[in-house]
Amino acid sequence: MSGGKGKTDWTVGINNYFADSPHTVELLYLNGKTDDETIPQTIATLKPDRVVAVGGDGTLKIVAEHLIDSGIPLGVLPAGSANGMARELGIPATIEESLAIVVEGQLRPVDLIDINDGELCLHLSDIGLNAQVVRHYEKNNLRGMFGYLRSVIEALRKRRQLRVEIQTDDECIQRVAFMVVLANARMYGTGAVINPDGDPSDGQFEVVIFRRLPIWGIVKLFWRYRPFDPRNVEILPATSIAIETHRKAYFQIDGEYRGRITKLKAHIKPGAITMLVPQPPN
Repeated sequence: MSGGKGKTDWTVGINNYFADSPHTVELLYLNGKTDDETIPQTIATLKPDRVVAVGGDGTLKIVAEHLIDSGIPLGVLPAGSANGMARELGIPATIEESLAIVVEGQLRPVDLIDINDGELCLHLSDIGLNAQVVRHYEKNNLRGMFGYLRSVIEALRKRRQLRVEIQTDDECIQRVAFMVVLANARMYGTGAVINPDGDPSDGQFEVVIFRRLPIWGIVKLFWRYRPFDPRNVEILPATSIAIETHRKAYFQIDGEYRGRITKLKAHIKPGAITMLVPQPPN
């Protein structure tokens, strides 16, 4: 689990939940520096029957990368500031309800997007406006909704359209867009639906091209749950893709800024991890 404010409640909740349980629980706190060493070492030593990420999309991604093709189920407790994938999978936000899914949930194979031969995306990656927001948010000292709003305003002031060439499985197209999203899911962590028919277990991802982005559309991007106007958005299904931009563009993966790029390649890794999700309703 990742550290930081608010994680104490989750630690207490986990310990209380398993106090009288036959299950043995070991907590590993991530520090952002040696995680790529301590996570696999701990898994090799303990040989757990499941691993649980306690945090947001970034923590989930870090843990998932060490469980690829391992057969070890991955659970998630949504303790982060952005819990987009947990929301996507129907994981409840409360401690006890999400813990119940860790113990009793059903197994579901989930795809990953391999970007530039090594970077893995579990949820959503994009180039353009939203990645610029992520960069501003990481640089700001303010957190929470006010900090996010400030980041949105800063990005809007500097927003520029991109000329992009996109090579999918079937075609090569050229577009002018405010941002291009590689979507392994339906919605951002804010709940904004950008890919209504997305399914993280269908063996493909979607390329979501925002050709127009009016101010109200930008507001919906961060605070409204209704899908975008299809007249402003183009969605292409793909299993592999190559993108080139005419100038350097901001780029983020699962809510973490990755710099500015002009080229991107990606392909799907079907069912690369197995996740614990809620049982279907009777």
